[in-house]
Amino acid sequence: MYTLLKQEGKARRGKFETVHGTFQTPCFMNVGTAAAIKGGVSSIDLKDLKTQVELCNTYHLHVRPSDKVIKEMGGLHKFMNWDKPILTDSGGFQVFSLSKLRKIKEEGVYFNSHVDGRKIFMGPEESMRIQSNLASTIAMAFDECVENPAAYEYSKRSCERTTRWLYRCKEEMERLNALHDTINKHQLLFGINQGCTFPDLRIKHMEAIARLDMDGYAIGGLAVGEPTEVMYNIIENVEPVMPKNKIRYLMGVGTPTNIIEAVARGIDLFDCVMPSRNARHATIFTWSGIMHVTNKCYETDPLPLDPECDCPTCRNFSRAYIRHLFKADEQLAGRLAVMHNLYFYNTLTEKIRDALDNGTFAQFRAEYSEKLSRNL
Repeated sequence: MYTLLKQEGKARRGKFETVHGTFQTPCFMNVGTAAAIKGGVSSIDLKDLKTQVELCNTYHLHVRPSDKVIKEMGGLHKFMNWDKPILTDSGGFQVFSLSKLRKIKEEGVYFNSHVDGRKIFMGPEESMRIQSNLASTIAMAFDECVENPAAYEYSKRSCERTTRWLYRCKEEMERLNALHDTINKHQLLFGINQGCTFPDLRIKHMEAIARLDMDGYAIGGLAVGEPTEVMYNIIENVEPVMPKNKIRYLMGVGTPTNIIEAVARGIDLFDCVMPSRNARHATIFTWSGIMHVTNKCYETDPLPLDPECDCPTCRNFSRAYIRHLFKADEQLAGRLAVMHNLYFYNTLTEKIRDALDNGTFAQFRAEYSEKLSRNL
C-alpha cells in the first residue's frame, strides 16, 4: 500500500508497504536481471549499498533456471538470499526486444527463446503464473511494448489489447493468490501505461487502466531512443490522470538527471541498468559529474572515485588503482565500479527524499539536475 507523506510541487515523498517490508519513495530499484547484479555484486553486498528494492526479470528466469526450479527452491527471496522487496517485470519487454521471430495474437505472443531457439508462448496468464512461481513482492502486468516510433493506428490497437490483457492478468493473479501452494499469497500487481509518444493515447490508456484499481501504475515504453524532452512531455500529460493514492513507476529510467526531473514531474519509482552497465565500462557517476576512470589523467591519482562518496569502493581504493584494474582486465574493476554506481544511485534517491522532507527539493534540483550530467 502506498502512502503519500508530503508533496513539493508535483514531487512526492511517500512510502510503500509490502509483505517483504516497507520502502521509502522516491526509490531506485537495482536491476538484477537473472537474480544477480552483473559485475559480481551479491545480495549481501546490496545491503551495504542502501538497496531498498531488487528488480528481477520474469522472461530470463523462466528460460533459466526456470520458474518451476525457483518455486521448488522456495521462491526468489530464498533462492537469491534477499529479504527485502523484489519486483519482477512481466517479460513483455524482453519478448518484444530479444525475439526477432514473434507473432502477437489476442491470446498472447509466440516467439523463440534467445538462448536455445525453442518455441515459447507467453500471454497474460502465463506471465502471472511464472511470476507467482517466482513469488516476487510485486508483479508487473503483461503488456505489448510497441517499437518507437510506431504508427498511430497500430499504437491505438496495441493500447486496447494491453488493457484487455490487464483484465486477464488481474483475474489470474487473484486466482493464483488464493491457491494453497502459492508461496506469496500477497503478491501485488502493477498496471502499465502504453501509447508510444502520442499524448492522447497515453491519457486515454491511463484513464482506462486506472479504473481497475491496481496496486500501482507504471509508465512503460519510454527511454527507448526518443528525445528526453518527449519523455518529459509524456510524463506531464499522463501524471494528472494517474491515481494520486497509488505508487507511480517510470520503467527503465534512467540517468541521475532523468530521475531528478521525473521526480519533479510526480514519479515515485525507477529502475535502470545504466549504473551497473556503465560501471562495467569504466563510466562512473559522481556528485561533480560523469567520470571516465580509464582516462590517462587518473593514472597516478590517489583520490577515491568521488571524494564526496562514502561507499565501500571510495572508502578503500584510489582512482589510480581502479584505472589499473580496468587496464589489466581484472574482474575486480567491474565489481568495485558497480558497487560505487549503485551506491551513488541509492544515495541520490535518499538525498531527494531528504530534500522533500526538508522542503528544499527545488534547491536540490537547481543544484544537481544539470551538474550530474556533465562529463568531467
